[in-house]
Amino acid sequence: MALIVQKYGGTSVGDVGRIRHVARRIVETREAGNDVVVVVSAMAGETDRLLTLAYEITDAPDDRELDVILATGEQVSIGLLSLAIQARGAEARSFTGTQVRILTDSAHTKARILNVDVERIRQALDEGEIAIVAGFQGVNAEDEVTTLGRGGSDLTAVALAAAVKADVCEIYTDVEGVYTADPDLVPTARKLPRITYEEMIELASLGATVLQARAVEYAKNYNVSVHVRSSFSRNPGTLVVQEDPEMEKVVVSGITHDKKEAKITITRVVDRPGIAAKLFGRVADAGVVVDMIVQNISQDGHTDISFTVPRTDFHKAMEIVRGIATEIGADQVLGDERIAKVSIVGVGMRTHSGVAAKMFAVLAAKNINIMMISTSEIKVSCVIEEKYAELAVRVLHDAFQLETQPMAG
Repeated sequence: MALIVQKYGGTSVGDVGRIRHVARRIVETREAGNDVVVVVSAMAGETDRLLTLAYEITDAPDDRELDVILATGEQVSIGLLSLAIQARGAEARSFTGTQVRILTDSAHTKARILNVDVERIRQALDEGEIAIVAGFQGVNAEDEVTTLGRGGSDLTAVALAAAVKADVCEIYTDVEGVYTADPDLVPTARKLPRITYEEMIELASLGATVLQARAVEYAKNYNVSVHVRSSFSRNPGTLVVQEDPEMEKVVVSGITHDKKEAKITITRVVDRPGIAAKLFGRVADAGVVVDMIVQNISQDGHTDISFTVPRTDFHKAMEIVRGIATEIGADQVLGDERIAKVSIVGVGMRTHSGVAAKMFAVLAAKNINIMMISTSEIKVSCVIEEKYAELAVRVLHDAFQLETQPMAG
């Protein structure tokens, strides 16, 4: 008998028919002799609907109250799924994040998990029940509801799998696994049988939506076996695993793009110690995450600084930077929301040279200008004009022959 944690996303439970389909799959897993813990997202579109309601009330909703509102989406899902399982003759019990006691910090709308109490889940399993847990939510030390940010149900599932020492954490979504690129954009994209934690973290943080980056990082830290699968197919998916030497033979494993960032440039900044610390310290204090940073070479004692932020935080960041520019006597603050980030990822980059040069040459051949560049051991990212994002992904996928290159099995 195995202990399996299954997570079903919003598309998988998007209506009553799909909830019944998921219930059948869960019951089959239980009848095969396994203990099953299930994590469920809100029904497709529900979180956006709740957000819209909040913003109809006010342009600046309080984060604490947003969490109270948004957490209701998953509560509906777990109740409906439990009923569907019971209707198939199996025992099921639903739990909110508060009832399970998924303890988080107090950073409303983007809380971090501190501890998971699995006593009630183990009790349910001991009584022959399937435990259905609301994803995306937890509770802080003051017993206030918190949420874990977009994709937070993935994190809930991985954290539960680590806490109950599950044999596997199965992430069910609307695609069959992790692909070399978005298959809707690149028809020749191929499903990867395996991918390393490091590669998946990079892909998820760079725009791939199949898994939340924080969830993969948690899985890596606690060595949780993750299997990304489709809830609409019985086919094997993609295993997210520790790196082995065979996997370094594949230079580039995937290509992704992100249109959800914006670029801010502050011009003619006095080039002296402490200016960058003041700028980015103020931005960080406002809870804005900075991604890429480029500072030009100083000329006549002045420099330009450009950086990217999530597009949702663009206006907040612009207001902060304009204030700092006035304080330090900078010239202008320029903003651009029409950018995209295109990235190539692969652990094989550690042992193969010329990968970045090839990427730059491929983009240049299509007259795609590179505004900013960021690299790590296993990825290269370029900021380009948004209108070229899809073209860049397709030509890079072709250039690195991802539709034909051997894969680590």
